[in-house]
Amino acid sequence: MSTTEPARRAYRILITIGLAGFGLVHLMIGALAIRLSFGAKEDTSQQGALAEVAAQPFGVVALWVVAIGLFALVVWRAIDAAVGYSWHDEPKRTARRVAAVGQAIVYLALGIAAIRIVIGGGGGGGEKGEETATAQLLALPFGQVLVALVGAAVITIGVSQIVKGIKQTFKDDMSGAGRLTMTLGRIGFPAKGVSLIVVGLLIGWAGISYDPEKAGGLDAALQTVRGQPFGPVLLIAVALGLIAFGLFCFGWARHPRTHR
Repeated sequence: MSTTEPARRAYRILITIGLAGFGLVHLMIGALAIRLSFGAKEDTSQQGALAEVAAQPFGVVALWVVAIGLFALVVWRAIDAAVGYSWHDEPKRTARRVAAVGQAIVYLALGIAAIRIVIGGGGGGGEKGEETATAQLLALPFGQVLVALVGAAVITIGVSQIVKGIKQTFKDDMSGAGRLTMTLGRIGFPAKGVSLIVVGLLIGWAGISYDPEKAGGLDAALQTVRGQPFGPVLLIAVALGLIAFGLFCFGWARHPRTHR
């Protein structure tokens, strides 16, 4: 056996744990969103989902494991950003690598939030954190333009998630998957995309109206969905989609593509 084989096996195990943890967070968000649709007051942000995990028996231990796995995902996506997707032609290869950078940032932020909850530092500010960041951007020269651009970027990411689900390009990050996992991906990615589009619209509106309090993250987005005509029904649909994405992540965890 090669001396590097145990290290590769450990690396793959950590990636599997990280993807499963990412899936668990989305399962929690989906469950909280369903409760929100029935009128319960829930924090349906990713930080709220992590806090819900921490509140369970052995939740603190689970969060430590999830955090370590998420940091392994950061390394995985950083490697992909540097040398991954070599089988694609340009410009698709560059697009995939840029997307990997974005995913690495998401995993890093979520891992840090998990650690902060474990050590008692809170979940990273939640919706107030969104308002503070938006207010800081608005205070800069051309701040309204910058906030509007951030909102547009988030909307673009949301659209890309919908396209990813429809075209099933998420297969690029998998070494194989069954029909059930593929079906869950086709449902889950568009649902996640819809929630991100709403987040982007909220951020963009905060820039246009010059009011950081109108900005918000995932929790505010799901609250906004609930406030629309037939909102509870729409929210349940989005919640079920997020649950599908969480279950997809468990299937993804069994088949991550770690060799490029």
